[in-house]
Amino acid sequence: MNHLDNLLLLTDSYKITHYRQYPPGTEHVYSYFESRGGDYPEIVFFGLQYYLKKYLSGAVVSQEKIEFAQQFLARHFGNAHLFNRAGWEYILRQHGGRLPVRIKAVPEGTVVPPLNVLMTIENTDPRCYWLTNYLETLLVQVWYGSTVATQSREMKRTLLNYLRETGDPSLIDFKLHDFGFRGVSSVESAAVGGAAHLVNFKGTDTIAGLLLAHDYYGEPMAGFSIPAAEHSTITAWGRQREAEAMRNMLLQFPEGWVSVVSDSFDIFRACSEIWGKQLKDLVLQREGTLVVRPDSGDPPTVVVKVLDLLGEAFGYARNAKGFKVLDPHVRVIQGDGVDRDMLPKILEAMKRAEWSADNIAFGSGGGLLQKLNRDTCKFAFKCAAITIAGKEQDVYKQPVTDPGKDSKAGRMALVRRDGRLVTVRATPQTAQEDILQEVFRDGRLLLETTFAEIRQRAKLEE
Repeated sequence: MNHLDNLLLLTDSYKITHYRQYPPGTEHVYSYFESRGGDYPEIVFFGLQYYLKKYLSGAVVSQEKIEFAQQFLARHFGNAHLFNRAGWEYILRQHGGRLPVRIKAVPEGTVVPPLNVLMTIENTDPRCYWLTNYLETLLVQVWYGSTVATQSREMKRTLLNYLRETGDPSLIDFKLHDFGFRGVSSVESAAVGGAAHLVNFKGTDTIAGLLLAHDYYGEPMAGFSIPAAEHSTITAWGRQREAEAMRNMLLQFPEGWVSVVSDSFDIFRACSEIWGKQLKDLVLQREGTLVVRPDSGDPPTVVVKVLDLLGEAFGYARNAKGFKVLDPHVRVIQGDGVDRDMLPKILEAMKRAEWSADNIAFGSGGGLLQKLNRDTCKFAFKCAAITIAGKEQDVYKQPVTDPGKDSKAGRMALVRRDGRLVTVRATPQTAQEDILQEVFRDGRLLLETTFAEIRQRAKLEE
């Protein structure tokens, strides 16, 4: 048995004893998830369906899992009586191992301003009041997919602005390519983060993200790639045979797009002498496009010089906006050092040198999937209401040391007011306009969204 699949243990240690800490007579605990601000003006909600399907759906509690958790936690705490064995056995006996909770959420892909409710959860069985926040640890991990989707979308906004000013905005789908698989913390991070990026773009080398979109969101193929060289496939030929290695790439892939890393020794010589002279005819005879990849140095400086050298060798034309566009047989991809801060610096340097953004695509790895954390968008999960002996009351925190950590009180609805989503207190009147949808109840997924629907919701306005 893989004990990392044991839901009873997919929580923080301190939550094991919380069932003893609520007020006597507690029957229901209602909590919510939000972004409390952070780096971006809008949040893209993404990833919940994956966690619901993988971890919470179906009979997730079994006697075997209970027995292991009991023994394991007795060793962990040095006390055999802290684990809520009776509570879990009640769920197994009374609910067939299905979790008696109700989850409402905004449809995935929805773009929501910070400081608004994104998801709520409450127990449906009064004897399982302790379960709501027991699941916080797992559910809060939705922060990751949401933050990557949000960051990727903001990078898309930057790219679109430069394309509108200097080139063709219709090229946007393949302008930011995910290079992040090796740079993240786990296969699961690659899957969630990789899929989150694909909410906004269609270029990726992170196959795990494609698999998550396929298996959990019903998308046959969410992203695409092309043949590409790495340093080993070029340097294996030796320094003196670099041109042969590059020629081999053109011969092995005689049509379509092909990317060749070109900075193994001297990127500028590679552009001017190898691509621009020795292999120029072969490049121009191909039915396709060679993508030259610099991979070191100061990105704005190197990119502009590479474009200048390729422009001298292969020629360029001015588009209707007055910016230079390389011969269609040649393009550039910058995949080193690209993050949300570097991206506009490179594009601005290109613009000053009168090069259109049409000429370049970007690859981003750690800068896209790893250079962020839960505080990037200040995600938090807090209790907002509790029912004790049949009476519901508001719950909130209001720390005098940090007003930014104030939490919301009471049951909530997300509604549209003057074209903007805002959180209000839930009432019978707001029920009809509430954006939150019940997606999960008592171990069953009630609503399923497709990747295409998520992309449409997250789409940047023209």
